[in-house]
Amino acid sequence: MRAPVTTNMRTYCVYNHTRESFLSLNVTAADTTFARLKGLIGRLSLKVDEGLWVVPSCGVHTVGVMFPLDLIYLDEKHRVIHFLEHFPRFRIAPLRIEAASVLELPPHTIYSSQTQLGDQLLICAVEDMASRFSVTRPQGQAQRVDPDPAYTTAMKETNLFEFKK
Repeated sequence: MRAPVTTNMRTYCVYNHTRESFLSLNVTAADTTFARLKGLIGRLSLKVDEGLWVVPSCGVHTVGVMFPLDLIYLDEKHRVIHFLEHFPRFRIAPLRIEAASVLELPPHTIYSSQTQLGDQLLICAVEDMASRFSVTRPQGQAQRVDPDPAYTTAMKETNLFEFKK
């Protein structure tokens, strides 16, 4: 009996550095011939935070894909050079010769992240993204988190801080 073939699928985060917004926290790279051929075929949907990064690519298709997509074409420096919102299923997207890769994301991702032409995207592994956004404090200072006064007042008024017997 043969062992099942497992692929080492690495996930990436996509952050719009220009707009300071996340596009996705769970993008899988389609960076092999087989992965690019398969793409999203066979999937019934994409979750809000999922996507596929087709690299290298200057165009994609949605033949066999069962749902519409937002498509973002990127140059080699991950700048947005073209995008298509709510691209329908069973279509061939236009080729952009200057594109180095294409992001396939759930519909409304472009709109909700306010992504525009020329925006600089940051695509990196999840663990690298955490280190890029870590806040450093002077040594010896503990982080103090004060609760929102309105929240504390509301909780006191509803007596949720008190245990009833």
